[in-house]
Amino acid sequence: MKAPKAALLGVLLPLSVLLLAFASLSFGAGGVGWQDSLHWLLRASGDAHVDLVLGELRLPRLLKALALGAALGAAGVLLQTVTRNPLAETGLLGVNSGAALGVALGIAWFAGQSPGAQIGWALGGASLGSLLILLLARAGGGQSSPLRLVLAGLALTATCHSLTAWLALVSTANLDRYRFWLLGSLAHPHAGLLWPGLVLISVGLTAAMALVRPLSALTLGDDLARALGQRPAPARVGAVVVVALLTGTSVALAGPIPFLGLIAPYCARTLAGVTIASQLPYSILLGSALMLSADLSSRLLLAPFEAPVSAVLAGIGAPLLIWMVNRDATLGLMPAGSER
Repeated sequence: MKAPKAALLGVLLPLSVLLLAFASLSFGAGGVGWQDSLHWLLRASGDAHVDLVLGELRLPRLLKALALGAALGAAGVLLQTVTRNPLAETGLLGVNSGAALGVALGIAWFAGQSPGAQIGWALGGASLGSLLILLLARAGGGQSSPLRLVLAGLALTATCHSLTAWLALVSTANLDRYRFWLLGSLAHPHAGLLWPGLVLISVGLTAAMALVRPLSALTLGDDLARALGQRPAPARVGAVVVVALLTGTSVALAGPIPFLGLIAPYCARTLAGVTIASQLPYSILLGSALMLSADLSSRLLLAPFEAPVSAVLAGIGAPLLIWMVNRDATLGLMPAGSER
């Protein structure tokens, strides 16, 4: 990417995130507009209603949107690099559904679980899903096609969804606690999850940045990576652990959010090129911007009601996935070079 273009995007992307963040704080239920939000940010408002709406409702939602967008954007880049698959995404490959199954198990077995326990169950399920995906990616000597890996991930997702649905339906109490969270919404009622989740996502993003150099070498192939002094196996394991941390925490905070880990890295690759060092920060910013945009759309499209943010992102991601598969013949069902 040329220097002037990079500099311009480096200014426009953070500015867009800031503007979307202010819009997220300014619009929604509660009768508080952008003027009230501006006064509140400048500490010029002493209205108790404004303090309640912005401080207790919209600000936590804004922080959650920023963190989840960044986490899923980074997880998508790491997962695509490790599997060498441009279609890899936590929702498509079963990591989200594994985390959701973990939370469902926690709700079914320990109905009064603490926020820390809910995050722990989600991390366990995401870790198992990530491990299975890594094994699938390495099966067949790395000759599995990208779309074949996605189909395997969809099979894993369907299995986890079936088990999750069964756990939710065997008890009315389980269903009541689970159904709202399952939709994928930033309006999660459990405030105690927010700050532990933000800390874990910050740790995961820091670790993702630290993995840029070994994963960059990994894109050249294992032999060249070893020649450059890198160790491919620990790099892959580290990336899978970070993906599980970011995804599991995100699912615990807001439920399964599909396609964001596909959309943000794809846009980042288009803007910044194929190098991970460029893709990762762009994907983090784009993920936050996309999550904020989807959350705003979910609140405004059906006002005064609210649509699940996962449905808004699916409306963008599903056509993009179809377009990517049709556009690139190498994403077909057969490995490259196997056609007769």
